[in-house]
Amino acid sequence: MPLEWSGLSPDLLLVLDRECGEPLRSQVERQIRDAIRSGRLQVGERLPSSRELARRLGLSRGLVQDAYAQLQAEGYLVARVGSATRVAAGTCAPPTPARPSQECSRLVADFRWGVPDLSGFPLADWLWAMRDAGRTMPVSALDYGDPRGNAVLREVLAGYLRRVRAASADPQRMVICSGYAQGLGLALRALAQCGVRTVAYENPGSPATISSAVAWAGLSSIPVPVDEHGIDVTALEATDARAVVVSPAHQWPTGVVLAPERRRALIAWARRRDAVIIEDDYDAEFRYDREPVGALQGLAADRVIAIGTASKSLAPGLRIGWLLCPSAVVERIAEHKQLTDRGSPVLEQLALARMIESGRFDRHLRRMRTLYETRRSALVRALGSYAPEVKVTGLAAGFHAVAHLGGHADERAVVTAARARSVGLYGMSACRAGGAAEPVQLVLGFGNVGERAIAEGIAAVGGLLSGTGAGRTRSGRVT
Repeated sequence: MPLEWSGLSPDLLLVLDRECGEPLRSQVERQIRDAIRSGRLQVGERLPSSRELARRLGLSRGLVQDAYAQLQAEGYLVARVGSATRVAAGTCAPPTPARPSQECSRLVADFRWGVPDLSGFPLADWLWAMRDAGRTMPVSALDYGDPRGNAVLREVLAGYLRRVRAASADPQRMVICSGYAQGLGLALRALAQCGVRTVAYENPGSPATISSAVAWAGLSSIPVPVDEHGIDVTALEATDARAVVVSPAHQWPTGVVLAPERRRALIAWARRRDAVIIEDDYDAEFRYDREPVGALQGLAADRVIAIGTASKSLAPGLRIGWLLCPSAVVERIAEHKQLTDRGSPVLEQLALARMIESGRFDRHLRRMRTLYETRRSALVRALGSYAPEVKVTGLAAGFHAVAHLGGHADERAVVTAARARSVGLYGMSACRAGGAAEPVQLVLGFGNVGERAIAEGIAAVGGLLSGTGAGRTRSGRVT
């Protein structure tokens, strides 16, 4: 798409050599011609006015006008009276359109996990918050600031987390980051400086994300099993880990809540081992069966690094997250944040603070909680109608569920057959250390799928899930 300029003359880089012997007009013509052929200048793109280009190059306007006229005669440029000179159509090969990375637009339903309802983003409220933040912020806020993040957001966010998550939130021990992945990487690098060498993580969980962050920090990692009560602390005790990554409020991806006795055991392990717990406060905002479970960090602020984000509550594209840090590591984490990117964008931080202060953030969460609960019910109804044999768990919070496929199901076959029916399904194997495909389970994300699409999608694959369609195997062969 060509750039549009309103009343301004665009820049164009041309370099003239006044000592090479080639006439200056020929140099101008050749360089513009080459820019069009190579794609530097696209069809329809506007060129500087002859007066402006002559001024920038130190040439006479007549010379530039002659060069433009020659290129028009050759068909490279087009000009109309009262309009700018532009690159003519057909002068260069059209750019190859980018192939979409996913086929979501052609799917009846895409049950991709971890994606909130993107159409539900409160754009009007966010634009209001951005304008209000820009109007009221001091000029000094535009300078390089505290690598921990803007003080206003840290103060507002700390109050919110104390109120809603029962966290022990001190603005001085908070670091703003660009999301969970960066927050985890910063935390692990700081812990590596403190002597940590091995990091444990939940299995199933997020092996790819954790492995990348662990490698970035120069550490090793070890999976620890999760059961119906959360992470197995006895199994954790048997490792040499001095850090563990857990999601106690709504374990990813099984959806279980870390049981009270496991919470106490995990904190006791951390104190005995002189270890640190990294808490992923995953899906804490969206709980349906009871009041949200408080943050583990509120019970042991000196042993827990809690990571939260706005990715699920607002949108992943905002790239806003935060860490609540023990005093022993906050300076190290802030130092790594400073070295990584000099701090997060300030206007977005102030906008989030205004959203929270104004009550618009809470209002948005209430609306989305109702929406996701409705979609959760739609998923349960659809599975009950089209795949009643399938057991579903993990529905107490968040916007994903786990479907347990019994018998002789084959995960890859089911996923492939569903894609042929224009439905996106995703297996639990991606969440397991080593990629184990059994027991066969699917992680069904419904955050960004409407009720009608949920019903149509499950209707299309109901036979696959219940065993009456392709995707089952009894002798190693897909039927």
